[in-house]
Amino acid sequence: MRVGLTGGIASGKSTVSSILRELGAVVIDADLIAREVVAKGTPGLAAVVEAFGPEMLTPEGELDRPKMGALVFEDDAARRRLEGIVHPLVFERYAELEAAAPPDAIVVHDIPLLVESGRAEEFDAVIVVDAHEDHQLERMVRDRGWTEEHGRSRIAAQATREERRAVATYLIENTGTREDLRRKVTEVFAELAAA
Repeated sequence: MRVGLTGGIASGKSTVSSILRELGAVVIDADLIAREVVAKGTPGLAAVVEAFGPEMLTPEGELDRPKMGALVFEDDAARRRLEGIVHPLVFERYAELEAAAPPDAIVVHDIPLLVESGRAEEFDAVIVVDAHEDHQLERMVRDRGWTEEHGRSRIAAQATREERRAVATYLIENTGTREDLRRKVTEVFAELAAA
């Protein structure tokens, strides 16, 4: 079974992903793969440097993620150019990992921008982790040290809560304790396993 997992920034999606992995799901993390394909020494990083210049590297020769992030957050053409390099490499790695999963596995694709990429229909089910904007902002300020203004701009750059909720097969509201969240995720996993 192929399951898409998504949620807005600071919604708790990563925590849900971890719980699903503990419960036995095979989790394929889009962010992790996106980092792997542009790691130091990879053809992906060489392509990024060719497209954007060596100023996108740290002194250690790794991708300067904050610098690249700032560029593509402000410039749609640059973002599309970067996606044109990274996305094919990510999809190739997805296919490898999915092929390696046991035939009866619940394979969860952890994709932050699932709705924005228009890929929800590719999955047997979609889990959306949802939190009110106030909760998201509180977490970004507390856990990431961001300003409220920076947090609001990141939220505004993503799909709306309504857009994400519209594609949900399972909606997990992350507004309570970690124990509440674990209970909800365990219930969803049991339903997926029974499907």
